Amino acid sequence: MSAFKGGLSVRRLDRIAITLATVLMLALALSGAAAWAQSSPPAAPAPAAPGAPAAPAPPKIDSGDTAWVLTSSALVLLMTAPGLALFYGGMVRQKNALGTLMHSFIILALISIQWVLWGYSLAFGPDKGGIIGGLEWMGLRGVGQTPNPDYAATIPHQVFMLFQMMFAVITPALITGAFAERKKFSTFIVFTLAWATLVYDPLAHWVWGVGGWLRNLGALDFAGGTVVHISSGVSALAAVLIIGKRKGFGHQPMTPHNLPMTVMGAGLLWFGWFGFNAGSALAANGLAGHAFLTTNTGAAAAALGWMFTEWSSRGKPTVLGAASGAVAGLVAITPAAGFVTPMAAIVIGAIAGALCYAACNLKSKLGYDDSLDVVGVHGVGGSWGAIATGIFATKTVNEAGGDGLLWGNPKQLGVQVMAVLVTLVLGFVMTTVILKVLDALMGLRVSDEDEVSGLDLSQHSETAYSLGGGYSEYSGGGTGAFAEAVRAGEAKARPAH
Repeated sequence: MSAFKGGLSVRRLDRIAITLATVLMLALALSGAAAWAQSSPPAAPAPAAPGAPAAPAPPKIDSGDTAWVLTSSALVLLMTAPGLALFYGGMVRQKNALGTLMHSFIILALISIQWVLWGYSLAFGPDKGGIIGGLEWMGLRGVGQTPNPDYAATIPHQVFMLFQMMFAVITPALITGAFAERKKFSTFIVFTLAWATLVYDPLAHWVWGVGGWLRNLGALDFAGGTVVHISSGVSALAAVLIIGKRKGFGHQPMTPHNLPMTVMGAGLLWFGWFGFNAGSALAANGLAGHAFLTTNTGAAAAALGWMFTEWSSRGKPTVLGAASGAVAGLVAITPAAGFVTPMAAIVIGAIAGALCYAACNLKSKLGYDDSLDVVGVHGVGGSWGAIATGIFATKTVNEAGGDGLLWGNPKQLGVQVMAVLVTLVLGFVMTTVILKVLDALMGLRVSDEDEVSGLDLSQHSETAYSLGGGYSEYSGGGTGAFAEAVRAGEAKARPAH
């Protein structure tokens, strides 16, 4: 009876936390709507004094640039759902397929709202000491249809906001691959909101926001090597160390249940990544075309680099290895795509393939359970890409960038290393704090019984596949969420008499 009451109290805490989060988001939405309604339209410019120099021409929307960035926003959305959802979903065991898909899908909804309410303002709003954006743009107040020349002078401010939203969406979704198959869904929702607010938004401001201290220092990150990949990779490491290993890890086989699904996901990620990187030019121009080229080149080189390294190490190349190698190359080229030559992209990608393969194989030796290799691919690949940017970057590709070590500027390499280290510290420390607090309030893991039964049934009362098989042998007399879900499913399936 005491265990039953304990289970009820934990569930009650989960429901209270989710309810509070929902109420907070609704309250912010209402306050944002009120602020939007009360905001006055911009005043008309005063006439120029006689003989005064002409004012600079106001920013003008370019239809081609706008169309490209809107398309890129849709491509980056596709990277999360269905791209990442399929990539991760195929690599887990069958009993956790839906739960893994759900992580990516629900983050798309959750962060879309968070970004509109307060996330965008914290990341890109008016600077507060180089650390964070202010709340002046909360609820998108002042973020309208005219361009903001500080960020993109030829597209509407709202379009820039939408494009950046998709980066904010996919970053916490990447982390979910590390703790797949064992985390409570209720805790996952609160963690996602807290992590986006306390890690992603400040880091995005540091690197990309006007006035951000890493941006002012000269750190180069074309499309998210530090902001997206290193932050998610190091946060994944903190998560697996705190949450712990899956039940049976190292003793039971935990092979992917659907590799074709994973390869489809990898293909969609590759496709969507053209919006991720080429879209970061924020215009339909030559730099976008160049970033498109280096993105494809880096991914191809890494797929081959991983495959040949694995082939020489294990005797045979694997499909999963080739797909993982391509993703590792896309990760590594992301910070460099708009700063390096195509030849440099080959080097960056090939090294990323071999390096990330070696990093992923270290987890068994070091004893941590990174379910889907987020640390090895995104943490290591992103770090290499950011450092490689400081080696290979050249102003002959992008005048707004910088020259790296090979072009006579060793200082740039030092700045890149500093940006990597700062991101590692922020991501690891803040993720640790968030998880420790949530563990005390809500608990992080499902019960042993629910983990053995699988998250599909224990967290969602569903199964991914119904091809004549069933779970009837587990339902008689059992307790816990798994047995309850099975009995409920059987009751629904019985025909009425």
